[in-house]
Amino acid sequence: MVKSELTESVMLAVPGLLHRDAETAVNAILGAITDALANENRVEIRGFGVFSVAKRRSRVGRNPRTGQSVAIAARRILMFRASKEIREALKG
Repeated sequence: MVKSELTESVMLAVPGLLHRDAETAVNAILGAITDALANENRVEIRGFGVFSVAKRRSRVGRNPRTGQSVAIAARRILMFRASKEIREALKG
């Protein structure tokens, strides 16, 4: 599902909601999630899952073609843990 399909789903779920209003709502929600994660806050959406930011320390890797050592810098990564409801839905 892409963002435009999500907007359509919101518009269809709420009768009388205009496309531009649904798009504004989706953009506001995604923007709030992005801002929270950028500030290294945890975002928990009950019944959906938890978004969080983890830190990876710097390490030494290997170039698979040449075998040379390559320094990999420290960075932050996005993590997502699905809720129990989603995990159960995927099982069946």
